[in-house]
Amino acid sequence: MRLLLIEDDTELARSLRRDLADAGYAVDWAKDGVDGAFLGTEQPYDVIVLDLGLPGKPGLDVLAEWRAADMRTPVLILTARDAWHERVDGLRAGADDYLGKPFHVQELIARLQALARRSGGQASPRLCVAGLTLDADRQCVLRADGSECSLTGTEFRLLRAFMRNPDKVLSKDWLTDHVYDQHAEPGGNTIEVYVRRLRAKLGQHHLCTQRGQGYVFPSRP
Repeated sequence: MRLLLIEDDTELARSLRRDLADAGYAVDWAKDGVDGAFLGTEQPYDVIVLDLGLPGKPGLDVLAEWRAADMRTPVLILTARDAWHERVDGLRAGADDYLGKPFHVQELIARLQALARRSGGQASPRLCVAGLTLDADRQCVLRADGSECSLTGTEFRLLRAFMRNPDKVLSKDWLTDHVYDQHAEPGGNTIEVYVRRLRAKLGQHHLCTQRGQGYVFPSRP
């Protein structure tokens, strides 16, 4: 999944980028409200982490603009402003969750995982499709026979994108947008390479090619 982090505290942002990348997110970072507002509307993020006290444009203004434009990406507010009325203001402005500073990064990750599940209509903390179970904590996949298959970071992000969108044709451009961050420069055939790797690990039947359109992950094995 691709995540936008809007945070002006450079030290905190760098630490969060590492932790979130380790948790399987492709992370873009904006240091102020102006750049963050632009990225949030121009790029296809799966979830956004938004600070409130931002230079350039306050976080609440950014959020209000997004929601007024019908931008529906889940947003978690992460801020030192943790009074109850400020939490109410954030939720009324359109936030989906609110976490005050200081915080434990594992709680942040758990909340982001819950937001992603809700936005995708998924109730279970584990993603189960076509006899496969994706374990986000260990970034591996369990087969129907109970055997475990390890995944690289890119393989995990790609398989998660497929399993969150079963039976849908996903183009290479869509997959690239949701698997890589803004600074990555994947080659023209990178997605094909990783699809071949997943097929080798999971079986050819799990990923079907729609010539000229993209790939489909069937919901049934």
